[in-house]
Amino acid sequence: QVQPVESGGGSVQAGGSLRLSCAVSGYTWSSFCMGWFRQAPGKEREGVAAIGIDGTTTYANSVKGRFTISKDSAKNTLYLQMNSLKPEDTGMYYCAADRRVWLGLLAWYDYWGHGTQVTVSS
Repeated sequence: QVQPVESGGGSVQAGGSLRLSCAVSGYTWSSFCMGWFRQAPGKEREGVAAIGIDGTTTYANSVKGRFTISKDSAKNTLYLQMNSLKPEDTGMYYCAADRRVWLGLLAWYDYWGHGTQVTVSS
């Protein structure tokens, strides 16, 4: 059973940084594309960043230049480094995985974590 598990969320002031982690067990790491999504209260879930099997990355325009997605294959862990955080970055952040080569920011991933809360105060 493939199960992503997020960690690293918390409360920070605007301008601060956080690094989210997503540990995934139950599959061959190199065979999955992965992504980070977030959902703010009263809003739809949106794609934040994604990484393909070949290492290709993409970002939502709202986070370009501030967030970096990466993975450590040896640890089966996906990361999201978030810098220069803004209050509008507040939300529940979800990690997602899928066996397809590339899904980008589309929310079609088969496997989802339960989320980790990020709160940015002004």
